[in-house]
Amino acid sequence: MSDQKIVALVLAGGKSSRMGEDKALLQFWGKPLLTRVCEVAENVKLPVYILTSWPEKYQEILPESYQFLLEKNPGNGPLVALAQGLQMISADWVLLLGCDLPLLNSEIIHHWMTQLKEVPEHVLAMVPYYQSSWEPLCGFYRKQALINLQGFIELGARSFQLWLSQIDVIKLSLGEEEAAMLFNCNTPEEFDKLKENN
Repeated sequence: MSDQKIVALVLAGGKSSRMGEDKALLQFWGKPLLTRVCEVAENVKLPVYILTSWPEKYQEILPESYQFLLEKNPGNGPLVALAQGLQMISADWVLLLGCDLPLLNSEIIHHWMTQLKEVPEHVLAMVPYYQSSWEPLCGFYRKQALINLQGFIELGARSFQLWLSQIDVIKLSLGEEEAAMLFNCNTPEEFDKLKENN
Protein backbone atom coordinates (compact mmCIF):
# COMPACT_ATOMS: atom_id res chain seq x y z
CA MET A 1 0.00 0.00 0.00
CA SER A 2 3.00 2.29 0.33
CA ASP A 3 2.74 3.33 -3.32
CA GLN A 4 -0.83 4.61 -2.92
CA LYS A 5 -1.86 7.51 -0.74
CA ILE A 6 -5.16 7.01 1.08
CA VAL A 7 -6.88 9.58 3.28
CA ALA A 8 -10.12 9.65 5.24
CA LEU A 9 -12.77 12.28 4.53
CA VAL A 10 -15.39 12.53 7.27
CA LEU A 11 -18.63 14.34 6.43
CA ALA A 12 -20.02 16.48 9.23
CA GLY A 13 -22.29 18.85 7.37
CA GLY A 14 -25.72 17.27 7.67
CA LYS A 15 -28.68 19.03 9.26
CA SER A 16 -29.57 16.08 11.56
CA SER A 17 -33.20 17.14 11.16
CA ARG A 18 -34.67 13.76 12.12
CA MET A 19 -32.43 13.50 15.17
CA GLY A 20 -33.35 16.98 16.39
CA GLU A 21 -29.77 17.73 17.46
CA ASP A 22 -26.30 17.50 15.90
CA LYS A 23 -25.53 13.80 15.40
CA ALA A 24 -21.80 14.49 15.28
CA LEU A 25 -21.87 15.58 18.93
CA LEU A 26 -24.00 12.72 20.32
CA GLN A 27 -22.13 10.89 23.08
CA PHE A 28 -21.56 7.15 22.62
CA TRP A 29 -19.22 5.18 24.89
CA GLY A 30 -18.11 8.49 26.39
CA LYS A 31 -17.17 10.20 23.13
CA PRO A 32 -18.91 12.27 20.44
CA LEU A 33 -19.76 10.21 17.36
CA LEU A 34 -17.55 12.42 15.20
CA THR A 35 -14.58 11.77 17.49
CA ARG A 36 -15.15 8.00 17.36
CA VAL A 37 -15.25 7.93 13.54
CA CYS A 38 -12.11 10.05 13.23
CA GLU A 39 -10.25 7.85 15.72
CA VAL A 40 -11.05 4.71 13.71
CA ALA A 41 -9.54 6.37 10.63
CA GLU A 42 -6.51 7.40 12.65
CA ASN A 43 -6.16 3.85 13.99
CA VAL A 44 -5.62 2.57 10.45
CA LYS A 45 -2.95 5.25 9.90
CA LEU A 46 -4.96 7.53 7.63
CA PRO A 47 -4.68 11.32 7.51
CA VAL A 48 -8.08 12.68 8.59
CA TYR A 49 -9.99 15.49 6.88
CA ILE A 50 -13.37 16.76 8.12
CA LEU A 51 -15.65 18.49 5.63
CA THR A 52 -18.13 20.76 7.40
CA SER A 53 -19.83 24.14 7.23
CA TRP A 54 -19.02 24.91 10.85
CA PRO A 55 -15.47 23.82 11.78
CA GLU A 56 -15.47 26.04 14.88
CA LYS A 57 -18.15 23.79 16.40
CA TYR A 58 -15.93 20.71 16.23
CA GLN A 59 -12.39 22.03 16.68
CA GLU A 60 -12.51 21.78 20.47
CA ILE A 61 -13.42 18.07 20.45
CA LEU A 62 -10.78 16.99 17.91
CA PRO A 63 -6.97 17.09 17.88
CA GLU A 64 -5.18 19.68 15.78
CA SER A 65 -3.70 16.95 13.59
CA TYR A 66 -7.06 16.65 11.81
CA GLN A 67 -7.58 19.07 8.94
CA PHE A 68 -10.87 20.89 8.42
CA LEU A 69 -12.22 21.63 4.94
CA LEU A 70 -14.94 24.27 4.69
CA GLU A 71 -17.98 22.93 2.84
CA LYS A 72 -18.73 25.26 -0.06
CA ASN A 73 -22.25 24.13 -0.94
CA PRO A 74 -23.90 22.93 2.28
CA GLY A 75 -27.25 21.24 2.02
CA ASN A 76 -26.60 19.58 -1.35
CA GLY A 77 -25.97 16.13 0.05
CA PRO A 78 -23.03 13.76 0.40
CA LEU A 79 -22.42 13.26 -3.33
CA VAL A 80 -21.64 16.96 -3.81
CA ALA A 81 -19.56 16.85 -0.62
CA LEU A 82 -17.51 13.97 -2.01
CA ALA A 83 -16.85 15.92 -5.21
CA GLN A 84 -15.57 18.86 -3.18
CA GLY A 85 -13.36 16.58 -1.12
CA LEU A 86 -11.86 14.94 -4.21
CA GLN A 87 -11.13 18.41 -5.60
CA MET A 88 -9.38 19.63 -2.47
CA ILE A 89 -7.49 16.53 -1.34
CA SER A 90 -4.38 15.21 -3.05
CA ALA A 91 -4.55 11.43 -2.69
CA ASP A 92 -5.01 8.33 -4.81
CA TRP A 93 -7.98 7.15 -2.75
CA VAL A 94 -10.42 8.80 -0.36
CA LEU A 95 -12.21 6.76 2.29
CA LEU A 96 -15.52 8.60 2.68
CA LEU A 97 -17.10 8.27 6.12
CA GLY A 98 -20.30 9.58 7.61
CA CYS A 99 -19.91 11.09 11.06
CA ASP A 100 -22.71 8.90 12.45
CA LEU A 101 -21.15 5.42 12.37
CA PRO A 102 -20.85 4.56 16.08
CA LEU A 103 -19.87 0.92 15.49
CA LEU A 104 -17.17 1.54 12.90
CA ASN A 105 -14.44 -1.09 13.20
CA SER A 106 -10.80 -0.36 12.41
CA GLU A 107 -9.93 -4.02 11.72
CA ILE A 108 -12.57 -4.30 9.02
CA ILE A 109 -11.57 -0.97 7.50
CA HIS A 110 -7.92 -2.06 7.44
CA HIS A 111 -8.83 -5.36 5.77
CA TRP A 112 -10.72 -3.49 3.06
CA MET A 113 -7.81 -1.10 2.59
CA THR A 114 -5.45 -3.99 1.85
CA GLN A 115 -7.64 -4.87 -1.15
CA LEU A 116 -7.12 -1.50 -2.83
CA LYS A 117 -3.76 -2.47 -4.30
CA GLU A 118 -5.54 -5.14 -6.37
CA VAL A 119 -8.17 -2.77 -7.81
CA PRO A 120 -7.85 -2.37 -11.61
CA GLU A 121 -7.18 1.14 -12.92
CA HIS A 122 -10.59 1.48 -14.59
CA VAL A 123 -12.46 0.90 -11.32
CA LEU A 124 -13.40 4.20 -9.68
CA ALA A 125 -14.71 3.02 -6.32
CA MET A 126 -14.88 0.16 -3.85
CA VAL A 127 -18.06 0.36 -1.80
CA PRO A 128 -19.99 -1.92 0.58
CA TYR A 129 -23.14 -3.41 -0.93
CA TYR A 130 -25.89 -4.82 1.26
CA GLN A 131 -29.46 -5.93 0.63
CA SER A 132 -29.49 -4.56 -2.95
CA SER A 133 -28.22 -1.15 -1.90
CA TRP A 134 -24.88 0.66 -1.78
CA GLU A 135 -23.51 1.89 1.57
CA PRO A 136 -21.65 4.89 0.12
CA LEU A 137 -20.71 6.64 3.38
CA CYS A 138 -18.14 3.99 4.20
CA GLY A 139 -16.59 3.55 0.78
CA PHE A 140 -13.34 4.13 -1.10
CA TYR A 141 -13.27 6.52 -4.06
CA ARG A 142 -10.44 6.97 -6.53
CA LYS A 143 -9.23 10.49 -7.30
CA GLN A 144 -9.95 9.88 -11.00
CA ALA A 145 -13.65 9.48 -10.18
CA LEU A 146 -13.90 13.27 -9.89
CA ILE A 147 -14.33 13.97 -13.61
CA ASN A 148 -17.18 11.48 -13.95
CA LEU A 149 -18.74 12.66 -10.71
CA GLN A 150 -18.65 16.34 -11.72
CA GLY A 151 -20.37 15.53 -15.00
CA PHE A 152 -23.08 13.60 -13.13
CA ILE A 153 -23.66 16.49 -10.70
CA GLU A 154 -23.74 19.07 -13.51
CA LEU A 155 -26.75 17.22 -14.93
CA GLY A 156 -28.56 18.01 -11.67
CA ALA A 157 -28.26 14.51 -10.26
CA ARG A 158 -27.61 13.98 -6.54
CA SER A 159 -28.25 10.26 -6.00
CA PHE A 160 -25.30 8.26 -4.73
CA GLN A 161 -27.14 5.02 -5.59
CA LEU A 162 -27.67 6.10 -9.20
CA TRP A 163 -24.12 7.34 -9.68
CA LEU A 164 -22.60 4.14 -8.30
CA SER A 165 -24.83 2.07 -10.58
CA GLN A 166 -23.33 3.89 -13.60
CA ILE A 167 -19.59 3.60 -12.92
CA ASP A 168 -17.15 0.73 -12.45
CA VAL A 169 -17.30 -0.22 -8.77
CA ILE A 170 -16.07 -3.19 -6.79
CA LYS A 171 -18.78 -4.40 -4.43
CA LEU A 172 -17.65 -5.13 -0.89
CA SER A 173 -20.02 -7.89 0.17
CA LEU A 174 -20.96 -7.77 3.83
CA GLY A 175 -21.19 -10.48 6.43
CA GLU A 176 -23.10 -10.01 9.66
CA GLU A 177 -20.22 -8.24 11.41
CA GLU A 178 -19.58 -5.81 8.56
CA ALA A 179 -23.28 -5.04 8.16
CA ALA A 180 -23.60 -4.28 11.88
CA MET A 181 -20.60 -1.95 11.65
CA LEU A 182 -22.39 0.22 9.11
CA PHE A 183 -25.36 0.98 11.35
CA ASN A 184 -26.07 4.69 11.42
CA CYS A 185 -28.61 6.36 13.67
CA ASN A 186 -30.99 8.99 12.32
CA THR A 187 -33.62 9.35 15.06
CA PRO A 188 -33.55 9.59 18.88
CA GLU A 189 -35.32 6.21 19.02
CA GLU A 190 -32.61 4.52 16.95
CA PHE A 191 -29.90 6.09 19.09
CA ASP A 192 -31.59 4.99 22.32
CA LYS A 193 -31.88 1.43 20.99
CA LEU A 194 -28.22 1.47 19.99
CA LYS A 195 -27.17 2.46 23.53
CA GLU A 196 -29.39 -0.23 25.06
CA ASN A 197 -27.80 -2.94 22.92
CA ASN A 198 -24.19 -1.78 23.34
